[in-house]
Amino acid sequence: MWRNLALFVIKNRRLLVGLLAAITVFMAWQARKVEMTYDFAQVVAPDDPDMVYFQQFKRQFGEDGNVLVLGMQDSSVYELGKFNQLHQLTDTLSQVEGVSGVLSVTRLPRLEKDTVNRTFRAVPIFQGPPRFQAELDSLMRVVNEQQFYKGQLISPTTGATLLALTIDPKYLNSSRREAVMAEILGHAHRFEKDAQIRLHYAGLPYVRATMTTKVASEMKLFVGLTIVMMALTLFMFFRTWSAVVFPLLIVLIVVTWCIGSMVLMGYKINLLTGLIPSIIIVIGIPNCTYLLSRYHYDYRKSGNQVLAMTRVVRKIGLVTLMNNTTTAIGFVVFCFTNIAILFQFGLVATINIYVAFLVSFILMPIIFTILPPPTTKQLEHLEAKPLIKLLEFFDYLVLERRRTVYLTALALAVLAGVGVSKVKSVSYMVDDLPKDSSVNSDLKFFEQHFNGVMPLEIVVDTGKAKGLLKLKNLERIDRLENYLRTLPVLTSPVSVVTALKASNQAFYNGSPEFYRLPDNSEKNYIFSYLARSQKQPGAEGNLTGKLLRSFTDSTMREARISLKIADIGSQNLDTLLTNQIRPQIDKIFKDTDLTARLTGTTIIFTKGNEFLIGTLKNSLLHAFILVGLVVLILFRSFRTVFFALLPNFFTLLLTGGIMGYFGIPLKPSTALIFSIALGIDGDNSIHLLAKFRQEMASNGRRVRAAISTTLSEAGTSMIYTSIVLFLGFSVFAFSEFGGTKALGLLMSASLLITNFSNLILLPCLLVTFEHGTNEDIIDQSSIRHYDDNYHAEDDDLELDLGRMKPNKS
Repeated sequence: MWRNLALFVIKNRRLLVGLLAAITVFMAWQARKVEMTYDFAQVVAPDDPDMVYFQQFKRQFGEDGNVLVLGMQDSSVYELGKFNQLHQLTDTLSQVEGVSGVLSVTRLPRLEKDTVNRTFRAVPIFQGPPRFQAELDSLMRVVNEQQFYKGQLISPTTGATLLALTIDPKYLNSSRREAVMAEILGHAHRFEKDAQIRLHYAGLPYVRATMTTKVASEMKLFVGLTIVMMALTLFMFFRTWSAVVFPLLIVLIVVTWCIGSMVLMGYKINLLTGLIPSIIIVIGIPNCTYLLSRYHYDYRKSGNQVLAMTRVVRKIGLVTLMNNTTTAIGFVVFCFTNIAILFQFGLVATINIYVAFLVSFILMPIIFTILPPPTTKQLEHLEAKPLIKLLEFFDYLVLERRRTVYLTALALAVLAGVGVSKVKSVSYMVDDLPKDSSVNSDLKFFEQHFNGVMPLEIVVDTGKAKGLLKLKNLERIDRLENYLRTLPVLTSPVSVVTALKASNQAFYNGSPEFYRLPDNSEKNYIFSYLARSQKQPGAEGNLTGKLLRSFTDSTMREARISLKIADIGSQNLDTLLTNQIRPQIDKIFKDTDLTARLTGTTIIFTKGNEFLIGTLKNSLLHAFILVGLVVLILFRSFRTVFFALLPNFFTLLLTGGIMGYFGIPLKPSTALIFSIALGIDGDNSIHLLAKFRQEMASNGRRVRAAISTTLSEAGTSMIYTSIVLFLGFSVFAFSEFGGTKALGLLMSASLLITNFSNLILLPCLLVTFEHGTNEDIIDQSSIRHYDDNYHAEDDDLELDLGRMKPNKS
């Protein structure tokens, strides 16, 4: 079959090149439509109970993660000139398309009692830019009397102040977000320059925009670095530019198909799918190098380009397909999850791994049968002289020092086990960004002055409609809020209770000592004022109604308590919620109908990471099963499955140990590498086992001779492939994202370890447990394609070289 495919490709080269060119143009046209996205919540399964409740919460109360904050700590901002510049900035930002609201000290409303209409009116404290410093100072005293905003806009301890911008969700999750953020930051930077006041930025819209920009820039960086790295590697191997340019051209075609396929499937580029183009280049190049090196080998024997290329496709077509299959297993297991971001990553990568195989097996034979034949100098790499002594040393260890190898492997496994025990599972909202990045430093600013900016929500259910009109329920909620204020990692809560306290303060003409819940005698007056206020036409009624709708449902049964929290990490957050907040809720709401549920983007993000890590562990198990199944189908031997999986388990164990000793936490980006590494490392195991089985069949089952021949012939290509993959994955170490950097370093480490596992440990196991008996009948039909010499030279006599001439039509 593979010979006929080779003949078909060479004979119909023009047709196939034209077809590939047409598809590539179409994919390139689609690829220009690709969009970026970064959604924290999409890692949680849509049918997860917490996710279902969070979606219900957003429908009821609106988005919780759409606030962008700008903060500053500079006493000069309260000087007349700079304050008016801040006033102008606030007005300008409120006019930006996509900004639905701005809350700033310069636009702060306060409630006033209208005794004539018996309502509350929301009146701006600053009717316009103040004209004199004395006027500013007087109005700032009024601002400081508004207890509702205490700790929200102005830090009571440091005097830092902030602006809170609410971004329209329609812009937040679309490509228009970039333009909105660019305009906001442009106005903010001009203010910084004119007022000489430094601004700090935080909030999920800013984090998402920053990470999206970095993902886009890093995707281009990685593609560029990978191409340069692969070009240098190819030139080092083959010493000819044709062996550099055309393999790179092939993988760039595949990258175009990759991005185009994402658009056609409706996917956007995120932190994971942004890595696929570079991964495809790294995985696609070994296909080309394997084909090219085998082509050079057969050309040196036959002296005929077409005949040599036909032999190559016939000999290594199946082995390369199986190698790509085991590589794809490391990605396809992610398709078994119901997590969108993982499913998309696995599906796109799997499809394009096979695309890389298909395109390389079509274009490489066509291109290199058209180009002039390789020169003697270009064939010098076949000698592989630098590796001969290394492989001879491996052969010596396997045949003469197996005890040393086993003891070394056991010692390394014990050390790795200790290292694995040190691995901690912890994640932060922005832990993928460098600690010294502006995002992290700005986040520390808000945690220092305002206790944090990450959203945390508590929904209190009174159990009955209009339950929030009962004073005893409000008092219980107030007790909970008073406790929450004592936690240093939380901001002051905002809820219907704080709104009622502000209303009570307004009822008593703004006196701060009346910022409390109304008592039974005051309650009816306050509620009647609020009811009339919502019916008022104009901004006052809209503001009052919006405030109540944001913190209660339409039946006045549920109350929302909105807080901000510091980015304290998943472990500390779980401790805070489980050991501190939840017990207090149970204590305060004991013997009542009140119940409370915690939700919000921060909780969903943390739960998503934990869920994702658990899913990736299952994916690794599935990968082991699938790789074992492939080995079983090929070799029809359970003992061979053991031989194939044990060295790869050893590789992953050592990789996990490295994580523990270097303090690399287990998080989605690092847990991801184990399945991928297993798929890639499994290629070498299958390749070596197949070659060994063939040598056993051809030399009368003499184990030691089969091992020596296997190492000398298969070892070179395995080391070359590992070098290509090692250099390719090492480019991820240049990432600004901690997870991506860890991915590159750990993948590179596993590729180095797998050379020990598959070229030393696996052959030792074969020498120890394969005794050269005739107990196992080797089924050559499934593995003969792995043997470079299986096809006799006379088999090629049946080939009619005239049939290989390309069609002119």
